[in-house]
Amino acid sequence: MSKVLIIGGGAAGMMAAAFAAKNGNRVEVFEKNEKLGKKLFITGKGRCNITNAADLEDFFPAVTSNPKFLYSAFYSFTNEQVISFFEELGVKTKVERGGRVFPVSDHSSDVIQALKSEMERLGVKINLNAEVKELITEKSSTGETVNGIRLVSGKKISGDAVIVATGGISYPSTGSTGDGYRFARRCGHKVSELSPSLVPMEVKEWYAGELMGLSLRNIEIRITDGKKKLYQEFGEMLFTHYGVTGPVILSASSVVGKKLKDTELTLHIDLKPALTEEQLDKRVLREFETNHNRQFKNAVDSLFPSKLRPVIVELSGIPEEKKVHEITKEERLRFVRLIKDFTMTLTGLRGYNEAIITKGGVSVKEIDPGTMESKLVKGLYFAGEVLDLDAVTGGYNLQIAWSTGYLAGMNAGVEGKG
Repeated sequence: MSKVLIIGGGAAGMMAAAFAAKNGNRVEVFEKNEKLGKKLFITGKGRCNITNAADLEDFFPAVTSNPKFLYSAFYSFTNEQVISFFEELGVKTKVERGGRVFPVSDHSSDVIQALKSEMERLGVKINLNAEVKELITEKSSTGETVNGIRLVSGKKISGDAVIVATGGISYPSTGSTGDGYRFARRCGHKVSELSPSLVPMEVKEWYAGELMGLSLRNIEIRITDGKKKLYQEFGEMLFTHYGVTGPVILSASSVVGKKLKDTELTLHIDLKPALTEEQLDKRVLREFETNHNRQFKNAVDSLFPSKLRPVIVELSGIPEEKKVHEITKEERLRFVRLIKDFTMTLTGLRGYNEAIITKGGVSVKEIDPGTMESKLVKGLYFAGEVLDLDAVTGGYNLQIAWSTGYLAGMNAGVEGKG
């Protein structure tokens, strides 16, 4: 029986612990927080978007960093297997818009409790308030091997394998302070450039603040750098006092974030993507004919949410007091184009405190994709967000955690090699 030590009691760490224990190993989890799954608790606004119900082949385009590396992981522990795993533990699931899978209860705490109970059933020893200071490795003629960990308290624990599942540096209040990157670097691993991802974005225009709290559904966004389109997606978004957030914006940040560090980008919002410009013009004409004696500002009520109306009226360039029947065709067509292409200037990303995940991490070139074992240090495994893997919103990032955690758990320890 081998002893497997797991650093981090989040999604990847708990899944790794369950499968390492099922594989006949003695397993200990070391979590620096006072409870398990602190970040998991706040995912999906506290509802925990466990995975996505999409066809597995559709997962790879949703992964923005190193999708090919995940081939073995995703096929070893699929989204269907994840759903079955939780259903068997008593967490009933449901599928919502965009294939997002949630617990029927809408409580992330149920997911955490199910994993905790399963670990306890399998005899996993859970150590809370147990911060790991460093890995203990030894070099020999055959290379470097990990043989334990040292806690901040000074206590040394020996083991046959160590799984690092410490997460990234997003939401540092949940304990994600980059420990895993430090451990990896000390063992000679490369850590690619880190940046916040799935994070709100800041805009330059005054009207963002005016629109604060407004949620737009069924819109389409495009992000361009002046020359070419960098991102396009249909869905929903939200305005904040500093800029924009919501599902389509968060997903966009994982694609355009790097570019946004160097230059401002343009956000184009199509407020009526279901209509062509011609169809929208006919709709506006109907509104104008119905309200031909009213002032412009009072004639477009049915086209926009009340909070958006004064901003659109001002940006249209049409005097708000102007009678509708006095509006020229050129003015009307310009107004239609504004609805189809409402633009804002993106100036930067918000910080790690608001980022759902961290982009970048331990280089996957130095990790065996079939086992999650380090190619540099024998017996050392990495799983979850600590690796240079990230995806758009929709449950894909948690699937990365479950699948890589599963592989690490199944392969760590002598028992797992049989």
